[in-house]
Amino acid sequence: MSSEILGASPQSQISPAHEAFNQVLRAMLSVSDKVSDLIFSPGRPPQVELLSQLRGVKLQGLEMLTAQHTKSIADLLIGNNKVAREKLEQQGSADLSYSVPGFSRFRVNVFMQRGSHAIVMRVIPNKIPTFEDLLLPPQLKKICELKNGIVLVTGPTGSGKSSTLAAIIDLINQKYYYHIVTIEDPIEFIHPHKCSTIHQRELHSDCPDFKSALRAALRQAPKVILVGEMRDLETIEIALEAAETGHLVFSTLHTIDASKTIERIIGVFPKSEEHVIRMRLAASFRYIISQRLIPRADKQGRIAAVEILTSTQRTREYIEKGEQAGKTLVDAMRDGELEGMQPFDKVIEDYIRRGLITIQDGIAYSSNPGNLQLAISDLTDPTTAATKAAPTAGSQRRSGSFDSLPEGFER
Repeated sequence: MSSEILGASPQSQISPAHEAFNQVLRAMLSVSDKVSDLIFSPGRPPQVELLSQLRGVKLQGLEMLTAQHTKSIADLLIGNNKVAREKLEQQGSADLSYSVPGFSRFRVNVFMQRGSHAIVMRVIPNKIPTFEDLLLPPQLKKICELKNGIVLVTGPTGSGKSSTLAAIIDLINQKYYYHIVTIEDPIEFIHPHKCSTIHQRELHSDCPDFKSALRAALRQAPKVILVGEMRDLETIEIALEAAETGHLVFSTLHTIDASKTIERIIGVFPKSEEHVIRMRLAASFRYIISQRLIPRADKQGRIAAVEILTSTQRTREYIEKGEQAGKTLVDAMRDGELEGMQPFDKVIEDYIRRGLITIQDGIAYSSNPGNLQLAISDLTDPTTAATKAAPTAGSQRRSGSFDSLPEGFER
């Protein structure tokens, strides 16, 4: 496992170079079963991200990576992928996947920085996570019974969006005899055929972009379509069309909560089309699931807070007519426990009261810190404790049972 082997000519693509790099990956993942990312950067040793902290890994011959090391690794990963190589040269970064047969798969981003190559490899678990593995709120299982509409999973990078979608698709795969088409960049979890037949298409190798692949999917007779990310107006437009024509569409957005998700989608379209888009979105959305990972109070990883917005007469009205004072989606979620809804701050309050997270972290990750501080004032101001009721069993059920972050949820 030497730097010389990793530095082999990228054009040769000989198996010893790949095997040497695979040994490096195995050594890095042996640090812990909770490693989420591998990072290769000039001037640093190979690093792993473990519980939100970077740690160097000592490897003989690779004590400190050079620009030549990272270039060789990048060339090895890209191989004969002409699209990825062109994107790296023209746009400065490229997405691809890499697999070590029988060991692990990775979502890879190769990018340029200060004239040299750097690589981040997201670890993809071999096992598709289940609802039980991820401790997802049980009311989300109702998603699998939907026949049409749009379901969005949102949150920052590394918040577990891919894992949640994989668990939902796997449950559908186990229960229904459907045709499912996924469009991903790159493919992460590999879904075997179970009751359903699943076709997984990867950008640049199976299709050129999301919008053309999604348009083609409408002619492939699927019941369920998963779009890795709704990145532009045309993709969103086609996704809405698919939902309106009887398909069940899943996708993701990098937004922080349900309200911002609605704003993001509507904001993509011209102002003149806002009313029409609001009507279409209100009619077609079924669930918006937003996720945040918060450090645990016991320092043993992170815990997932999940916000859930469902389609009801009230939420559809707020989307169609716009939010107003006293008529917000947060108000609807706060009052919508019976419909399976829960806002972030109610979940976070419950975690604080149960001692799962600290007050400081809860406030830092909350949507409305001022309101949360008032809600937990009995914990910070003893004079108000007598006037505050203890959390009900219902509120504990609403927030879920995330007593620990299961392996793989950070994917």
